[in-house]
Amino acid sequence: MDVRAVARFGEVHFGAAELGDARRTRRLVRAVNAMVQQPAGTLPDKFDDPAGLKGLYRLLSAPAVTHARVLEPARQYTLRRMAAVAGTVLVIHDWTELDYTGLRSLSEQLGQIGNGSGRGYLCANALAVVAETREALGLAYQKLARRPRVAPGETRAARRDRIDRETRLWREASRHIPPPAPGRRQVEVADRGADVLEFLDFMAVAGKSYLVRSKHNRRILLENGEQTKLHDYARGLPAAAHRTVSVGATAGRPAREARVAVAWAQVTLLVPQQPRGETRRVPLTTWVICVREVEPPAGAEPLEWILLTDVPVETAADAAERIGWYETRWVIEEFHKAVKTGCGVEMLQLTTEDRLQPAIAVLSVVATHLLALRDAGRSADAATRPATALFAARWVRLLSLWRYRDARPDLSVREFVLALARLGGHQNRKHDHPPGWLVLWRGWTKLQAMADAASLLGIE
Repeated sequence: MDVRAVARFGEVHFGAAELGDARRTRRLVRAVNAMVQQPAGTLPDKFDDPAGLKGLYRLLSAPAVTHARVLEPARQYTLRRMAAVAGTVLVIHDWTELDYTGLRSLSEQLGQIGNGSGRGYLCANALAVVAETREALGLAYQKLARRPRVAPGETRAARRDRIDRETRLWREASRHIPPPAPGRRQVEVADRGADVLEFLDFMAVAGKSYLVRSKHNRRILLENGEQTKLHDYARGLPAAAHRTVSVGATAGRPAREARVAVAWAQVTLLVPQQPRGETRRVPLTTWVICVREVEPPAGAEPLEWILLTDVPVETAADAAERIGWYETRWVIEEFHKAVKTGCGVEMLQLTTEDRLQPAIAVLSVVATHLLALRDAGRSADAATRPATALFAARWVRLLSLWRYRDARPDLSVREFVLALARLGGHQNRKHDHPPGWLVLWRGWTKLQAMADAASLLGIE
């Protein structure tokens, strides 16, 4: 975790914003620093003085303050952090829907979401994460897209040529991610929505590495010249290893650990007679990894991941590493929750797109601060690094007074984060999982209220 990520969040992420006037940039920095201290709720909830909120509204009204210009300095900061990582950087791609159905003034400008009756954006994100530690480095790309109304009977050719076709988003996102420097490793990771030959072919041409969960039971060519179907072949491979993987919680399914059998092989993906996207129409050589649960709990659907990657898989250690990359994809799900629940992005009541879109960019970057809180307590030096290296001394003092009934300026980062989690409802028991961003967010919000109360009482 970068020291400045918490201490000077606004300056680090937005200080280089080119908004046509240096005063606008300074106003953006001040607004972001206020939001980092109080990320929850509506915009009025995030500011303790009306002047700060009015300044933000005035800033968002400036024509030069666009989504792209606001996001770019934070994106460049993320790219610099990626370049400095000695290990493997995972660029995790995913989409989420942002619901603004209640903003009636924008109903004609927004696209369809949900079952088609809602209005909002399809928000494509690329989050950079360190593979070995799962530390979130920051937001490397974001695009706000509109899901269009498709005319009945649209032909395959018309669908393929449509500029706003959703499957183009994967390729477009990757275009904004520069390849790694020589000697560095960077892998772009995505779920089943990215199982599009157009995307895989683009990655091959760009010389980039990928790991994608397979959705389509495609035709493949084996090394012996036989043709078959991908999923059928992968499921028939003999298990070459076993391991335990983490399964994230979803609606109606709690998080759990699953014992799985693992198999892998090299295959060639054949080009269909009528490809859906734009490709070179050449076969693609890739590796398939089949991950299947051995003994699922009673009543639970067995876990199955069929993964595609162009990074060679030749040993059980290789397969385990690639599977770990896919498990890390869950970090972007946490990011989406942080944007929506932690920062209240869908609570925005701005009535023009020119105001709404840059505000979404700001809150999306602020959400990375919530992930940084989680990462701080899990870093290798968290037990020995002083908390004051990352957090304001007055916060350390207040939190230690609450937790230990004694002012302890010598708290380590780990002690600070555990105390913050305790303030948010975590029990700090030895058998408990490390605190996640949500409980830390709750603690952070309470700590800021405590700091405000202390200031009113003249206590430092």
